[in-house]
Amino acid sequence: MFSFLEIRQNLGYFSLWTALLPSSLPTHVPQPVLDACPGYHATNISWDSGRLTAELLLAGQGCNIFGEDRRSLALTVVYETNERIHMKISDSYADRYEVPESVLPRPDASAPVSPDSAAIRFNFTTSPFSFSIVRPSTDEVLFSTASFPLIFEPQYLRLKTILPDKPNIYGFGEHTNPFRLPPDNLTLTLWSRDSYGIPPGTNLYGNHPVYFEHRTTGTHGVFFLNSNGMDIKLSNADGPTTLEYNAIGGVLDFYFLAGSETDPSAVARQYAEVVGLPAEVPFWSFGLHQCRFAYKDFADVADVISKYAAANIPLETMWTDIDYMDRRRIFTVDPEYFPLNRMREIVDFLHSHDQRFVLMTDPAVPFAPGDLDYAPYHRGKDLNVYLKAANGSDFIGLVWPGATVYPDWFNPNTTEYWNNEFKIFYDPETGIDIDGAWIDMNEPSNFCNLPCHDPFQQAIEQNLPPPKSHPAPDPNAPIFQNISTTVLESRDVISEAVFAVQPAADIPPEVLRRPDDILSPPYAINNAAGPLSAKTALSNAVHANGLSEYDTHNLYGTMMSSATRKAMLARRPGKRPLIITRSTFAGAGAHVGKWLGDNLSTWEQYRFSIAGMLNFATVFQVPMVGSDICGFGGDTTEILCARWAMLGAFYPFMRNHNNDASISQEFYIWDLVADAARNAINIRYRLLDYFYTAFHQAHLDGTPVLHPLWFKYPKDTDTFAIDLQFFFGDSILVSPVTEENSTSVDIYLPNDIFYDFISLAPVEGTGSTVTIDNVDFTTIPLHIKGGAVLPLRVESAATTTALRKKDLEFIVAPGRDNNASGKLYMDDGESIKPDEITSVGMTFKEGRLDVTGVFGFATGVSVARVKFLNIRNPPQIVNVNGAIVGTRAYTYDAVNKVLDVRIGAAFDGNLTIEFS
Repeated sequence: MFSFLEIRQNLGYFSLWTALLPSSLPTHVPQPVLDACPGYHATNISWDSGRLTAELLLAGQGCNIFGEDRRSLALTVVYETNERIHMKISDSYADRYEVPESVLPRPDASAPVSPDSAAIRFNFTTSPFSFSIVRPSTDEVLFSTASFPLIFEPQYLRLKTILPDKPNIYGFGEHTNPFRLPPDNLTLTLWSRDSYGIPPGTNLYGNHPVYFEHRTTGTHGVFFLNSNGMDIKLSNADGPTTLEYNAIGGVLDFYFLAGSETDPSAVARQYAEVVGLPAEVPFWSFGLHQCRFAYKDFADVADVISKYAAANIPLETMWTDIDYMDRRRIFTVDPEYFPLNRMREIVDFLHSHDQRFVLMTDPAVPFAPGDLDYAPYHRGKDLNVYLKAANGSDFIGLVWPGATVYPDWFNPNTTEYWNNEFKIFYDPETGIDIDGAWIDMNEPSNFCNLPCHDPFQQAIEQNLPPPKSHPAPDPNAPIFQNISTTVLESRDVISEAVFAVQPAADIPPEVLRRPDDILSPPYAINNAAGPLSAKTALSNAVHANGLSEYDTHNLYGTMMSSATRKAMLARRPGKRPLIITRSTFAGAGAHVGKWLGDNLSTWEQYRFSIAGMLNFATVFQVPMVGSDICGFGGDTTEILCARWAMLGAFYPFMRNHNNDASISQEFYIWDLVADAARNAINIRYRLLDYFYTAFHQAHLDGTPVLHPLWFKYPKDTDTFAIDLQFFFGDSILVSPVTEENSTSVDIYLPNDIFYDFISLAPVEGTGSTVTIDNVDFTTIPLHIKGGAVLPLRVESAATTTALRKKDLEFIVAPGRDNNASGKLYMDDGESIKPDEITSVGMTFKEGRLDVTGVFGFATGVSVARVKFLNIRNPPQIVNVNGAIVGTRAYTYDAVNKVLDVRIGAAFDGNLTIEFS
């Protein structure tokens, strides 16, 4: 430990040392040194209604730890709504990078509210400057920088707050950690990287600098709007628990969200007001998706489709990874292995059977100046849309096709370019008529090892693009067979001389001469790949608007997502696209869904997938999310794949996908897995209208589609750490078996009434852990939370199109107060603005169910039955729409206490069922 005097005395020596040795700056400065910096004091303070401004002046000799402390800062605080405070600290005299509004539009702040009416308050001390966020209704301090000086240097920003003991912190992704973050000296690094195996404790593909903190007295949120690389540190060593932000650029731009004292989901809705509401997805996208990186040719793809049908496992969408491309080049098909006419035949077959097709599209465009036949490169070159190197030439990296260039999403011509390539290659009449888009490698990934002076030589050394290892099929082979004949022609090697003569772009000279060290900044974040530029675009690469990758790197995937959504909408105006991406930033859910990357076929990652899914669906406002079922890397096992098929049926995005070095794992490979998949999909499909309704609500106001247990039981401290159970939608409690080879699972049942999903029998929770035994490998424990009215289809179907023709039934699961409610939203399943909708509410009280609402969309189905649960005695009278029905119209199960009333009425108007 250092005394305060010793720290002060050493600061001068430390500053001198760092000035003399700029290339050797330490990145792990002792916390006492940082905490002893002088900070700032506030002056020129001005209040104007709900807006505060002030100047922050350096309060002494600067620490100058990672650069010179800025002498004067500008503070702005705005009470944007009663639940949201926006605070920004920037340099008073120098422009600094901020996340562009074109990437993340800011919420309206034109009409600040009075602090007197706000649910949270901004309090501050002038000298040394510190601030706190307080909930006045409880006098709780939610965020406080007291005792921790603000540090603001050109390439290092530090802000630190104290937290409660053993805090309940959720968020800060993307990472592989428990859902409730451990506060024991945890560093979370935000810097997009290609992270095979999604190793725990490292930075992964996406960047979401937001967290929710939950207490028994309420839930609040904090969003740090900054896209620069950063380390976020949770620590409880040598004192109170703290949260520390360490960013290598930008400004301190924070949104503080009041949340709620009673409803944790309120903070999610408030966050959606800042980053945008989730995009709606088509109904078919909730079906089962199948993919593999290793389908060797068109016949192989067709064979998988036919085997799913033969196994009677509903396959909604077939996907194809980069295998289909000619020499791994985007917007091409391999003429021998995946010829266009055969691929169109597969797509036509799928569409004629009400199934769908999705292809991979990477951002990297092959660098092919000498290949005039590869038009996508030349069209991009003609529009000058590629990311630039620091010298103004096109930046060249190395990805699957070899040397590549990268679209610059800030370039105003890139939308035209991307839209046109999608229009040409995915043309329904002449190209491949995809139903959704899959975008990958968009961190952006770069295989070129630093210092990467010669990507062309590294392409040869890494054998990129990789040659085919098997013969090509007969181009006229019957569609579900594979007859091998020829091999793929290898690519030509482009010389480095071509690389050297790229023309410079019109980039301002002052940008190229940026004084900061943006290749090796003085503070090195804990990037698992090493230097900032390792395995990605160089951090000094420059965009058309002069911004560098140093600042915008973490935005690349989301900007590609937005551009791809525009391209898909241009192909099919008015139709909701399904787009699944790998790299994300805050706000990505307004454009796309997300899969959790290249996971492994392990029980540990099976378990971690739940926390990852909850982060995106519950905190980050990216609800269309799921992991590769059965795992991407490594060999799965029969039992793991069976369990994962069942868990995966309760991911919003359900896809089986693995890599070329693993064994096949399609659900039909093992009889056990096939049974598990059929059982789980049967339940999922029957619940799809219920889940579709949840997604529609999320699109309207940001209410999450998945809920951790503490969302429903915010006072129950035993729920706060649970991340192996979750609520699918509002009311289906999912409790998967999570241990290898086990046929039992310990689950937590809060103090509430639940119902077994299969038997519908009531189950009283007592706020304790219970053991469920005899859970065979083809079932998953599910419970209905009391107080729900669930809309289900009476049975499953082979496709979602066929499913929508099945009749409905309602399950009334009363709470302990004997009341229940629910919602059902239906439309055509694909239009962004449907012409007609059906939206109803279901309310049960005192033995009466009312289904009322708007019935504009013609569903074409009937309500087959209504099942009332926990009915203690058989009824004497049952009344349907005012008419008494005979005893043949209903049955009563005395064992499970279920009253089953057969209705058979068209679902086109209000419905009332009453019994006594």
